[in-house]
Amino acid sequence: MTDTVVSSETREVVIGFERPFVLIGERINPTGRRLLAEEMKKGDFSRVETDALSQVGAGAQMLDVNAGIPLADEPALLARTVELVQSLTDAPLSIDSSIVAALESGLLAYRGKALVNSVTGEEERLEQVLPLIAKHGAAVVAISNDETGISEDPDVRFEVAKKIVGRAADHGIPREDVVVDPLVMPIGAIATAGRQVFHLIRRLRDELGVNTTCGASNISFGLPNRAGINAAFLAMAIGAGMTSAITNPLEAEIRQSIMAADVLNGRDPNCATWIKTYREPPAAGEEGRRRENRRRRG
Repeated sequence: MTDTVVSSETREVVIGFERPFVLIGERINPTGRRLLAEEMKKGDFSRVETDALSQVGAGAQMLDVNAGIPLADEPALLARTVELVQSLTDAPLSIDSSIVAALESGLLAYRGKALVNSVTGEEERLEQVLPLIAKHGAAVVAISNDETGISEDPDVRFEVAKKIVGRAADHGIPREDVVVDPLVMPIGAIATAGRQVFHLIRRLRDELGVNTTCGASNISFGLPNRAGINAAFLAMAIGAGMTSAITNPLEAEIRQSIMAADVLNGRDPNCATWIKTYREPPAAGEEGRRRENRRRRG
């Protein structure tokens, strides 16, 4: 089975079909976060520091890092953010940008094997990003759209993903270093968006043999109680074969859904993580009584 290995200087995370699901924290991203964008542009990274530590503390195994701010020097800003986050945590990073120069700057600053987010099936993008991935020995997120846009037909998106995997191989990038994003569309706008993704995830796993990821929060865009939709979507996507997602680890419903899916898929041996997280502590004085009873029996 396919294992995608990413790492920091001191820690390795493996994304794989028979591995526990990998939660990639989404919050270090100024898109749609006005205060964060303003602060980063001014050189204030206090919110980035808080987001990095809180997400890892909540259980994120990796962090997505984005510095896409209009009119800012994104290459410099992304490199600085990568360096800062790596000084705070040993969690491997997903370096996220639509600008190739920013991706290169982030990779030059990064220590370890990063996940690069992202490459699409557009010819220009393939020829710009894939040599960069090969040069730095990184893994890459392959987004299943091309010059024709995003198809509502999941089988068309599968062919785009297949093309990217093939082109990556031409550059010496192995299949296990390509993590496909099947593209999650808002369920409030496209009623079949969930079914499209689940169908595509199964094909990507069974036929192409690649790991998958997505921006999970997209599914609930425009709806109330987004965390509830996101949590249900993630459990169903994991059941279909998804192996990682960029999402919000601070939402308790999302963490619980992922852990439960790992239990039900047999990827939490002896339910150890679930029990450790949710077992109620002994009532006050009860543990002392238990110790005394054990002492007397001994």
